[in-house]
Amino acid sequence: MEGDQTIERVMKTAKLSLTDSEKKAYSKDMKNILAAFASLDEVDVCGVKPAFQPIDIKDRTREDVVEDSLIQKDALANTKNKKNGYFVGPKAI
Repeated sequence: MEGDQTIERVMKTAKLSLTDSEKKAYSKDMKNILAAFASLDEVDVCGVKPAFQPIDIKDRTREDVVEDSLIQKDALANTKNKKNGYFVGPKAI
C-alpha cells in the first residue's frame, strides 16, 4: 500500500481530518515506520521461544499450613474498641 493510501485509510479509520501538508508529513513518517517494521521480517527467529512475559514470574505462594487460631483474649488484646468479648465498631445504618 502506498504511503498516501495508508494515510487516507488511517484518517478514515481514526476519523481524522488532516490538511494536505499534514498528510504529506505523516505520509513520510508512515513510510519510515512501515520500513522499520518490514525489517523485522528479515530477522531469523527459528528456534527462539516466544517471550510473552519479559520477566520470569515465580510462584509466590506459601505452604498452606494449619495453625492454631488466636484465642479471643489475644485477638482483642490490641484494641480499645471492645465490649463483652467482641470488637465494637461504629453504628451502620
